[in-house]
Amino acid sequence: MESNDKIIITVSGSDKVGIVAKVATLLADNKVNIEDIKQTLMQGHFVMFMLCSISQSDKTLKELQTVLKEECNKMDMEVWVQRKEIFDNMHSIS
Repeated sequence: MESNDKIIITVSGSDKVGIVAKVATLLADNKVNIEDIKQTLMQGHFVMFMLCSISQSDKTLKELQTVLKEECNKMDMEVWVQRKEIFDNMHSIS
């Protein structure tokens, strides 16, 4: 599978019931496969990282970004969606 098919999704905000369920359902509805997920809660602040494959999705990355931002805005959460290769390059030590 090409690295262009891999994305990193980061969701952040105040903890509340249903964050993981809503994001996971939205991804499943758009044929995005969650390959790895990490989440943590620090003093009421929720942070989740997801490694996903968009190879089966009929949506472009831009369309997925829009859909996720709309849903996360409804939950008063912030979301960042980027290609894994860009994420890796931004977080590598030279």
